[in-house]
Amino acid sequence: MRIETRLQDMGIVLPLNEVGPSYYGTKYGKMKPYYEYGQLLLLSGQTAGIDAEGNARFPGRVGRTISVDDARHAARQTGINCVAAIKNAVGDLDRVVGFARVLNFVACDPEFTAPHLVASAMTDFLVDVFGDEIAVAPRATIGVTSLADDYCFETWVTVEVAEPARRP
Repeated sequence: MRIETRLQDMGIVLPLNEVGPSYYGTKYGKMKPYYEYGQLLLLSGQTAGIDAEGNARFPGRVGRTISVDDARHAARQTGINCVAAIKNAVGDLDRVVGFARVLNFVACDPEFTAPHLVASAMTDFLVDVFGDEIAVAPRATIGVTSLADDYCFETWVTVEVAEPARRP
C-alpha cells in the first residue's frame, strides 16, 4: 500500500474512525459518516476531533480567540481525519483517484478576511500524502460565525475512488 507507507514515513497514525450507531457525527443529528455514489465518496463534515476529555480540539474563532497558526494545525488534523474516514469507507487508500471537491468552513471574527490561509494547511497535508495530481481539488473556503462545539475548522470532502481490484 503506497499511501499507507507514505503516512508511516511521515509519522502519521490514523485515528480510529467509528461507523454505524457509534459514529461521532450522530451527536449532531441523524447522518451517515459517508455516502458512496458510483465512484464518488462523499464524507460527512470532518473536524479536528475531540481531545481525551471529549472537548473540541482547537476551539474558537480565528482572529478573535484562536491564532491563524493554531487554526492551521486544526485544518491539518482535519485532513488526517479525512484520510482516516476515507480509509474506513473504502479500505485501501490507493483507490483514491482524486479529490473532486472540498468545501471548508472557518469560524472567524467578521474582520478576519483570510480563511483560505487556514484551509491551505489541509490542502498542503493532502498533497504531501497523495501528491498534486490527486489532492489538489476544486475548493472553496467560507468564513462563518460559528461551528458546532466551537470548532474553528470543518470540511466537506468528495473523493473519487477506483473500483476495487478483482481477485482471480
